[in-house]
Formats: sequence, C-alpha cells, structure tokens
Amino acid sequence: MGKKTLTDEQKKLNINLWIIALVTLAVYAIYMMIGNKIMAFCKDSSVSVWPRLFTVSAMQFGIAGLGITIVCILRKEPFTSFGLRWKNALKAIGGTILCFMPYILYIVLSGQFERYEPLSIMVIPDLHKAGIVATIIGTLIIAVFWGFFEGFNYAVISNIIDRRYPVNCKLFSWGTLVCTLMGILFHPMSFDLFGIIELITTFIALYGMLIIYRQTKNAWGCVFAFLFIWNAI
Repeated sequence: MGKKTLTDEQKKLNINLWIIALVTLAVYAIYMMIGNKIMAFCKDSSVSVWPRLFTVSAMQFGIAGLGITIVCILRKEPFTSFGLRWKNALKAIGGTILCFMPYILYIVLSGQFERYEPLSIMVIPDLHKAGIVATIIGTLIIAVFWGFFEGFNYAVISNIIDRRYPVNCKLFSWGTLVCTLMGILFHPMSFDLFGIIELITTFIALYGMLIIYRQTKNAWGCVFAFLFIWNAI
C-alpha cells in the first residue's frame, strides 16, 4: 500500500502541533538551563516586585500559552473557537469539579493541604506589601498566566490533536490522553504508595476535565480548574 496522502487540513494541523511543541520545548529548555537564576531573581525581595512578576510570568506564558497564541494568530482562529463561550459553561465547570474531587480528597486526607490559596505564587507577599492597587493588578496578571492560559492551553492542544487524529468514542480521544500525560510528566512524580495514589487521582482529574471539555465544547471548565483548584491547593 502506498503512503496515505494528507489533506491540506491535516497538514495544517500537523504544522500547528509542531509550532506548539517546538515553542514550548524551546522555552522549557531555556528554563532548564537558567531556571535557578530566574527563581533566585524572582525570590529576591530587594528587587522591585514588578520585574520579578513580569519575568516569571513570561516564563510561564512561554511554556503554557505562547505556542497556542502563535497558532491562533497564524491561523486567524479566535480563542472563542476553542470553547470560550457561555453555552454549557456551568456544565463544564461543574463536571470538572467532580473530576477533581478524588485529587482534592487525596490532598486533604494525605495531610498535604495547608490552606486554600488561589492565584498565590512566590511574589504575592511582596505584591501585598506594595499596596491594594499593586495587589489587584498583580493578581489579575497571575490569573491570566497561571489560570487562564495554563488551563486553556490544555483545551487548545487537545482540540488540535483530536481534529488531526479523530476518534469516534465519547470517553476516549488521543488529544485527551496526550494532554493528560503531558500534564502528569511536567510535574514531579514519586512511586511510593502516596505517589501512585496522587498519580491516579491526577490522571482522573486531567483526563476527566478534558473529556468534559470534549463533550460540552466549552473550555471554561479547564480554565476554572487551574484558577481555583490546581494552583490553589
């Protein structure tokens, strides 16, 4: 059998995936090389909070957001075409919360839960010291890069993979599986009993979140998860 000829749409989707992968890996490689220096700079309270916030935000956006933004601009596809709409928003958020419940229970029952702190990163204490206006502006910046783009990144990538490699199954898609594994691999893992339980509950949370996105065609569940759950507990 001869090699299957790709359609123009499949070629375009392949290019989209390569753009996202190469941009993400390039920024991640930079972080791996100079990450310690970046973190030391961002933790240095003797430096103004704003350059530290913008530096760490740029790295975060580069890893989770820059690739999909380039693709959307290149293809002239608005973010709304990937599920940022009102229709089914509550259903997507509610379903996502249910999928994260095993993970939340694991964190609480294993004694890892200290306090609920959505949108809390290393520079937050210094933002608070800078005043209420700085806190509001800084928190909005954090919400954009650690909540919106990190969650929306999963939705866009899974959508592109599903369009390139479609599967007619309600509870499985290649985009869902790949993005779930991507989310797990980008976070520390251990293989003791608690580590395995965390791995399973994290898989359920991310996989379920993306299945909900696929069924509702609404990305706000993914954004909600990273705004109020994943980066909060």
